[in-house]
Amino acid sequence: MSTVAAREASPAPPGGGRRRWTRFILPTYVGIFIFYLMSPILLMILYGFNKAPNARVTFKWQGFTTEWYRKLFDITDLTAALKNSLEIAAISALIATILGTLIALALVRYRYRGHGTTDMVLFMNIAAPEIVIGASLLSLFVTLKVTRGFGTLIAAHVMFNIAYVAITVRARLTGFDRSLEEAAQDLGANPWVTFYRVTLPIIFPGVLAGGLLAFALSIDDFIISSFVNGKTLTFPLWVFGAVKVGTPPQVFVMGTLIFMGGVILAITNLVLQRRKV
Repeated sequence: MSTVAAREASPAPPGGGRRRWTRFILPTYVGIFIFYLMSPILLMILYGFNKAPNARVTFKWQGFTTEWYRKLFDITDLTAALKNSLEIAAISALIATILGTLIALALVRYRYRGHGTTDMVLFMNIAAPEIVIGASLLSLFVTLKVTRGFGTLIAAHVMFNIAYVAITVRARLTGFDRSLEEAAQDLGANPWVTFYRVTLPIIFPGVLAGGLLAFALSIDDFIISSFVNGKTLTFPLWVFGAVKVGTPPQVFVMGTLIFMGGVILAITNLVLQRRKV
């Protein structure tokens, strides 16, 4: 009885009536914002199942079909462009991940002449407009008389991906306990074994995140690629050219599959991280 009486006697919090509905403001805003961001992707997924006359995308609903999934690779040029994008993204992401990780280790652990300049260059690379980077690379390749194509695309993608990988891994290295490495070396491990057995497993989530980010940025890039591609077409460049005559529905299907692949990787990473915890 005393507890009930105390609850009844305690004054109600000021503005209690307003709190009952104001607490929905933030969740509603977040929901609307997420829907706004996801709406183009949802439309892409939806219209990948739409019947399209003349095999060209139309935003008038013609009926449900899975025809475009069955005819996914019927357009030879589109398939080749997607293959180029995947190969360039995989190779450039791998190279950028290795180099970016080494740069992050150097920035965090060592003080050398030019340390501040290296740090500034990384952030300038991210802050610089892509059209400036693309034009600069084009001028460089033309000056050096380098034939533009698959190789120049990889070089360009590695160049702008390194900064993102380095900054991502650097964040993971901040606060790293060096005593773990010292303990491994006290037990007889050489520097390479220490890095492979101790350092890399600890920073691997950051390395993986940087690699996946580099892959996503590479497969998505259009502006820089348009300057240095030569005769090699990537998926974004092919789609841009196809818009002038009509986009085939296979583009939406490929975009859906790429998006779902990213979602699966993200979910797998979360599951693995929770199991480790």
